[in-house]
Amino acid sequence: MTPAIRMAEQAGACFNVHEYNHDADAQSYGLEAAEKLGVEPSRVFKTLVVSLEPGGLAVAVVPVTHDLSLKQLARAAKVKKAAMADPGEVQRSTGYVLGGVSPLGQKKTLPTFLDATAAGFDTIYVSAGRRGLEIELAPTVLLELTGAQLALLHAD
Repeated sequence: MTPAIRMAEQAGACFNVHEYNHDADAQSYGLEAAEKLGVEPSRVFKTLVVSLEPGGLAVAVVPVTHDLSLKQLARAAKVKKAAMADPGEVQRSTGYVLGGVSPLGQKKTLPTFLDATAAGFDTIYVSAGRRGLEIELAPTVLLELTGAQLALLHAD
């Protein structure tokens, strides 16, 4: 059991866990998850950790079909600028390895932002805390568990 699943269970949240055989050569973890689980890719969301200026980290949860707009995230976070966080810093802060970062059950609670497209689905998929493991839950549940804000985060 991962910290993400433990957090969802302890909160009494309604969710499903989906496991698949992760291919170490996969180019995109999120697109691989969508394909192997037979899910529409726009329902699978990746968890990205960014560095904010003037300081601190934040989490952006965006569809795997889109890139994160750092400008949109900075606007949502009400800061000057955002940049992708250093991979070592991501692992230390979240407790997860890259490709398996979940927005749930992170070591440190960070400001979290969920792309507004999530609101268009009954359920979405996010990493459950390791490669090859996804957690399916309602966007409202994810917002509640993480204290996230809904915002337009993706680049067109």
